[in-house]
Amino acid sequence: MKLLIVRPQPGAEESARRARALGLEPIVAPLFETRPLAWTPPDPADFDAILLTSANAARLGGEGLSPFLFMPCYAVGERTADAARAAGFADVRTGPSDGAALAAMAKRDGARSLLHLGGRHHRPLEGAVPVAIYTSEEAGALPADLGEAVVLLHSPRAAARFAALAGDRDKFSLAAISAQTAAAAGAGWRTVAIAAAPRDEALLELAAKLCQKDGE
Repeated sequence: MKLLIVRPQPGAEESARRARALGLEPIVAPLFETRPLAWTPPDPADFDAILLTSANAARLGGEGLSPFLFMPCYAVGERTADAARAAGFADVRTGPSDGAALAAMAKRDGARSLLHLGGRHHRPLEGAVPVAIYTSEEAGALPADLGEAVVLLHSPRAAARFAALAGDRDKFSLAAISAQTAAAAGAGWRTVAIAAAPRDEALLELAAKLCQKDGE
């Protein structure tokens, strides 16, 4: 059974690499393109800590990140934490794969003023000031003659766009990273399943099971 990956690059190729290691045959067809935004850094003195909920923020933040590199940086998951270190953050603290839990972790550590550096399309985090430093815009299309496939869905936006393009939903089994992502895809699919944890690794494990089930 084919596995379709629709997340933006470079994440799409990271997922494809994990998929191949599991013996799957991924088709990479990003439906979004991620690019940096022009942004003006706020005064670092107004904040106690930085929140990063995506590796894209660290990867695309550019020189604007420089004033914040000395501050505690709370990152969702190891991938984002690694990107934060590569960007120059010295004090990186890896938190749960959930923005709300990450903000709660920072507050437990004593941070009261949080700066959330993220994308233009983001979920608000209680107690954090959001600044958009990158955007993911619709791009690409589904492969022609795709046929039956298991589809990896990493976000509600990806789920909604795939649903708009998919056509015959009975051909597809969906592996969603969260309940919100599954809900955004709507109904009518062959199968909809939600990963045990909101991480790419857990999503790939789920996809492997769906591929095996659908291939029987």
